[in-house]
Amino acid sequence: MFEPRVVCFFCKWCTYAGADLAGTSRKQYPPNGVAVRVNCSGRVDPQHILWAFREGADGVLLGGCHPGDCHYQDGNYNTMRRLSLLKPMLKELGIDPDRVRLEWISAAEGDKLVSVMNEFVDEIRELGPMTVDLGEKLSGVEAPPEAKDVKIAKQSKAKAKKK
Repeated sequence: MFEPRVVCFFCKWCTYAGADLAGTSRKQYPPNGVAVRVNCSGRVDPQHILWAFREGADGVLLGGCHPGDCHYQDGNYNTMRRLSLLKPMLKELGIDPDRVRLEWISAAEGDKLVSVMNEFVDEIRELGPMTVDLGEKLSGVEAPPEAKDVKIAKQSKAKAKKK
């Protein structure tokens, strides 16, 4: 069975802390996500999302503070605006915009993080493996500094079809 790879860009103040709460509370959710801690969801550039897809992610989950609660005042609003501009571009590249999801998850919402991860992994599993090869189209896209050590294991297309 196909197991999606999800890159999760999480705000360190809220969503990353919510993931930490879920872990320390021993909540169970799929291990499909690779968390990248960023200072603010507003730090995530559309280029970083494209980098994740180019490197083999099947989905990208962005998590930030609730609107009005951003530690950097309006970073989460910037994220919302950027994502609304990125989704049509993804469509042009042949990527289903549903492969990217933005959620507001506070440090106290470990249960919500578990629920979102379960739902998103199931949605990506239904969409199937990412089949668009972005290697040449996005050769100039660089990894965000926070993800310099992140490795997204690429699954061969033959292996994905077997499962």
